[in-house]
Amino acid sequence: MSSTENTLKKGLSFNKNEDSMKLLISNLNRKLEDVSMGGGKAKIEKHHAKGKMTARERVQFLLDKDAKQIEIGAFAGEGMYQDYGGCPSGGVVVVIGYVSGKQCIVVANDATVKAGAWFPITGKKNLRAQEIAIENKIPIIYLVDSAGVFLPMQDEIFPDKEHFGRIFRNNAVMSSMGITQIAAVMGSCVAGGAYLPIMSDESLIVEKTGSIFLAGSYLVKAAIGESIDNETLGGASTHCEISGVTDYKCKDDSSCLNKIKEIIGGVGDSVKVGFNRKESLLPKLNQEDIYGIFPALRTKPYDVREIIKRLVDESKFTEYKQEYGKTIICCYARIDGWSVGIVANQREVVKNGKKEMQFGGVIYSDSADKAARFIMNCNQKKIPLVFLQDVTGFMVGSRSEHGGIIKDGAKLVSAMANSVVPKFTIITGNSYGAGNYAMCGKAYDPRLIVGWPTAELAVMGGTQAAKVLLQIEVSSLKSKGEEISPAREKEIFNKIKGRYDEQTSPYYAAARLWMDAIIDPLDTRKWVSMGIEAANNGSELPPYNVGVIQT
Repeated sequence: MSSTENTLKKGLSFNKNEDSMKLLISNLNRKLEDVSMGGGKAKIEKHHAKGKMTARERVQFLLDKDAKQIEIGAFAGEGMYQDYGGCPSGGVVVVIGYVSGKQCIVVANDATVKAGAWFPITGKKNLRAQEIAIENKIPIIYLVDSAGVFLPMQDEIFPDKEHFGRIFRNNAVMSSMGITQIAAVMGSCVAGGAYLPIMSDESLIVEKTGSIFLAGSYLVKAAIGESIDNETLGGASTHCEISGVTDYKCKDDSSCLNKIKEIIGGVGDSVKVGFNRKESLLPKLNQEDIYGIFPALRTKPYDVREIIKRLVDESKFTEYKQEYGKTIICCYARIDGWSVGIVANQREVVKNGKKEMQFGGVIYSDSADKAARFIMNCNQKKIPLVFLQDVTGFMVGSRSEHGGIIKDGAKLVSAMANSVVPKFTIITGNSYGAGNYAMCGKAYDPRLIVGWPTAELAVMGGTQAAKVLLQIEVSSLKSKGEEISPAREKEIFNKIKGRYDEQTSPYYAAARLWMDAIIDPLDTRKWVSMGIEAANNGSELPPYNVGVIQT
């Protein structure tokens, strides 16, 4: 079925939804402005006084002007490490953009945040950036300005598999894969971090501000009694003229970044996977209608087709098994010219000509079966998958259990988990329990995963979880001989629900990098398009095998 007609009726409900979404987006933009200040105005001014650009200034100078870009993990560390003064954006800026016309991922330490020291979330964010480069075989550029591991938390960042040392392992792996790596030492580069420049393909260093050494002058004095200044020990002249650690000496930040542009400009094109793309066409229907369509109240139904019409080219899509498994919509469409297969939860179901919620966002056996078959078809046709998540889980109860919901759910999870085409996940609303898994949550390797400001991630909804936890809490207190009045029970419930609601916030998820970003719904097309462009690099896809599936 192709659908371009606008069946949308705007009224009071639409206006309330629109106001709510715009308020959430305003709050999102305000928070983005706050984290963009890094360590604060005073630290930025101190940075400038040294003749240095900030991390974000360096990234924007490097990237092509007026070209599309997306930031990974802007809210990493949000609300975390308060005992140490916080860690805005995880102390590192990661952006996918274009350098000399070539799509790259740029990683820039923010020295205004604890001198660019690595917190646990910093390590996780750096590894996420490398994961993106490895999966998509795109060049990665490191703009280094870091004091190394944040020592008060060294036990959470230093020795484990996914800690600091993994970055150098990845340097070696990417080099063997032929993925271009450029490192620019624009500030401190100490201890274990000193290996990063030499493990990259080419390295640059800025005079007077850049330095590389395994141990600084104070530690050298303490360890072996040698007195030497940092510049002589590991400055630009030392490493370009004596040690040979670095390849280019640059007089300042801007000349260093311009040199990187020259280097990237000479990198040859990669082999393409061959995902289908035609001329990009905008949706015919107003994209901003999404604000009014998506319900402010998470219990309200809506037709996800109306969202899809405003995300896809010409507002056209071809729906797969339209009359079957109605709580999941599967369709073929194009986003920014790219051919995509969309799997979306449907909260509004039509029966006998009447609209009903039918446990909105729940996955039934027939829906799981349909989605699994559609995912297999997309892999057969080499079509990238886009998941629009607004799911409360799988249907429960005797009827569903007897009908084999576990079997059908496993079929969907298996088909999705083994998918070889790139997957992109947009969490628009609820993302609860096993529904998160089946609809390609973070554990299932989406190339990019983002949420709208309306997203909620949890095992179950706040009210349901609070009721369960309340029963446990009340039972425990009663076993200790306490009398629980209705007022006391309500107080306990509100306390539990408040804590649980905080943990379901999209900012809580983004802070821990369960999502790559929180985005304005109107940026969804850009994220999917840039993601597929990145995924289009590399060799032919491996064979698609799903293993054992019960039918």
